[in-house]
Amino acid sequence: MSRCVSKMEAYLDNSSTTKVLPLVKDIMVKCMEEDWGNPSAMHTKGVDAEGYVRAAREKIAATLKCSFSEIIFTSGGTESNNMAIIGTALAKRRQGKHIITTKIEHPSVGNVMKFLEGEGFEVSYLSVDKEGRIDLEELKSLIREDTILVSVMQVNNEVGAVEPIEEIGKIVKEKNPDCTFHVDAIQSYGKFIIRPKKAKIDLLSVSAHKIGGPKGVGFIYIKEKTKLNPIIFGGGQQDNMRSGTENVPGIAGLGVAAEEAYKDFDKKSEAFYALKENLEDKLSALEGVIINSPKGKEGAPHIVSASFKDIRSEVMLHALEEMGVFVSAGSACSSHKRAPSATLSSIGVDKSLLESTVRFSLNPYNTKEEIDYAVDKVSEVLEKYRKFTRK
Repeated sequence: MSRCVSKMEAYLDNSSTTKVLPLVKDIMVKCMEEDWGNPSAMHTKGVDAEGYVRAAREKIAATLKCSFSEIIFTSGGTESNNMAIIGTALAKRRQGKHIITTKIEHPSVGNVMKFLEGEGFEVSYLSVDKEGRIDLEELKSLIREDTILVSVMQVNNEVGAVEPIEEIGKIVKEKNPDCTFHVDAIQSYGKFIIRPKKAKIDLLSVSAHKIGGPKGVGFIYIKEKTKLNPIIFGGGQQDNMRSGTENVPGIAGLGVAAEEAYKDFDKKSEAFYALKENLEDKLSALEGVIINSPKGKEGAPHIVSASFKDIRSEVMLHALEEMGVFVSAGSACSSHKRAPSATLSSIGVDKSLLESTVRFSLNPYNTKEEIDYAVDKVSEVLEKYRKFTRK
């Protein structure tokens, strides 16, 4: 397959993965070349390696204003979500078997819920409005005495809808103080200020490669005294919560990426939204383009979902790729499956557009020039391919 023929590139698939930051790469190389010890070893090489793990915990804890002991490292967002949901179900199944989530969760939550339903748990699915937000009154009505877990993603990975996690946390704890509140923050960490204790969050999932860190590492915040069973067993590392030798280079990189994500946060956030609004405005000006994401600051700063009448998403994606513009046809974790998007269906996107939707996702280092270039190429693709559909 031929690759890009254009000299310019616009990588706008940052919700799938981001480029590793230079500082992240540097500390990872140092770990691999100089301080490669096993953090469980008692000699100095092991102590040095453990120092990287502790430093990363402290950096991450500082971003959440929590204790470093409440951070457990995992292999990434999928494991963190699995650990939160299955671990809670195992720990609290004698208290009840009712769980609440939404209809627009990532597969690493949605498919776990299906698994638990097969194990005898009852799962209630919250509907969402056209902006992708849940109905807080519906949430109130669903919480019962035997509800053991509410799991809600803060930012939807396909359209960038933002859930009011502080309000949700307040409702959960007022209706059932013993109910665990889990937040999938994989698309929101680094883009929003998150204070788990203020929002009454018990469990929070994060992935490194969404914020300039490496793939294959993430963490879960576990509020002190939260009931949670481990799902990986072995040598008892990380206080028996997640056995297995720690991925020291990955963890060190994650710590640096987390720290960098929150440096000059307000300035970055404003720049983020300015880029997003520029992209929304330019796409909206094109014929037959419908924006599905909440506009501007009503949604996340980095995700714009757009539907293109009369052009399938795969055609748009590959045509843009040839011109150096990289986007996705939805969630990267499920984009190879042809089932219609549950998220797009849930927010009321017309059936004729479900297979004609593309996700653009930004990072703080994208430029206005890249946005302008990308939209110009979208316009070219629309003009070229619509010739075949017009009568």
